[in-house]
Amino acid sequence: MTDLETADLAGATDPAQRITMFGADWCGDCRRSKKLLDVLGVDYDYIDLLLADDGADRATAISGRTQIPVIVFPDGTHVVEPSDSLLHAKLTQLGSIG
Repeated sequence: MTDLETADLAGATDPAQRITMFGADWCGDCRRSKKLLDVLGVDYDYIDLLLADDGADRATAISGRTQIPVIVFPDGTHVVEPSDSLLHAKLTQLGSIG
């Protein structure tokens, strides 16, 4: 996981080719989705809505909703508040996990 609020992005991979999660530590669904990504060894960018000035606005612009987490995939799709099974299926479809 790369925390975009603290990372040195010099030489980083193109963000359009990475999974990005918008979330907050106080959010139970965010903690659950983040844990699943970590357990599965998925490399992703994390944007903490409490630390990123425009994080909430960006997440809302992507999803059209105010619920989190918002997880954006390299294929241009996104999910909001996904179940573990939905997130696992999407990661499998993308080839992000075996």
